[in-house]
Amino acid sequence: MKKLIGFKKIIVAICVLAGVYSCSTVPIIGRKQVNLLPESQLVSMSLSSYREFLDTSVVVASTNAQAQMVKNVGAKVSKAVEKFLKDNGMADRVSDFAWEFNLIQENMVNAWAMAGGKVVFYSGIMPVCRDENGVAVVMGHEIAHVVARHSNERMSHGLITQLGGMALDVALKQKPEATKNIFLSAYGIGSQVAVTLPFSRKHEYEADELGLIFMTMAGYTPQKAIEFWTRMSEMGKSNMPEFLSTHPLDSKRIAALAKLMPKMETYKPK
Repeated sequence: MKKLIGFKKIIVAICVLAGVYSCSTVPIIGRKQVNLLPESQLVSMSLSSYREFLDTSVVVASTNAQAQMVKNVGAKVSKAVEKFLKDNGMADRVSDFAWEFNLIQENMVNAWAMAGGKVVFYSGIMPVCRDENGVAVVMGHEIAHVVARHSNERMSHGLITQLGGMALDVALKQKPEATKNIFLSAYGIGSQVAVTLPFSRKHEYEADELGLIFMTMAGYTPQKAIEFWTRMSEMGKSNMPEFLSTHPLDSKRIAALAKLMPKMETYKPK
């Protein structure tokens, strides 16, 4: 127990020192977070990893109706987010983003996004989405993760707990495989997601709230989020999709979303 307490103190000390130059605030939510890594470096790493992923996956052609829906919804939500951030003095948060939205032919109920605005939907989630509003629920959620810089926070924690606080450039040189695994896990890609994402519940609730706001800003119907998560819940534990592996219980998530609905009036397009 003493060793554990001592280890926690070390982590806290590192975070406090790092916070002097890397403390930021999650937009709208207002939570303070410590991100140890230069966001520009994560964007660069994401671009490389995203291209590698697409090269080894079956990307659904843009002429496909579902792929086009993903791209259209992504463009609409990201545009609304950019406008909001610009209007509120936070345009730099996505200034180096190059949004990209792709549908992958894979019977997996999942979606994820990387720093820099690189988003992936798997074809397996489309029947659950059903229509544009359903896609907007997932799209808003994933865009929320990147705007909130959750991956930076997760990877920072991974570098501290798994590699002793090693600097990213040093980790990439000395422990490339371990660093790559931490990087992929930060985006929910890989087999160690539940272990390496201690912030997952907190981040999911934040992404739910921000995602609800973002889809509302884009002109979609926020109440559809409850319908989407109800459909997810009805899939049952035995068929739990990877998308829910580290997520809050559906009942709690749906209750939290229901409480947020009155606030959405503020974010509806004028």
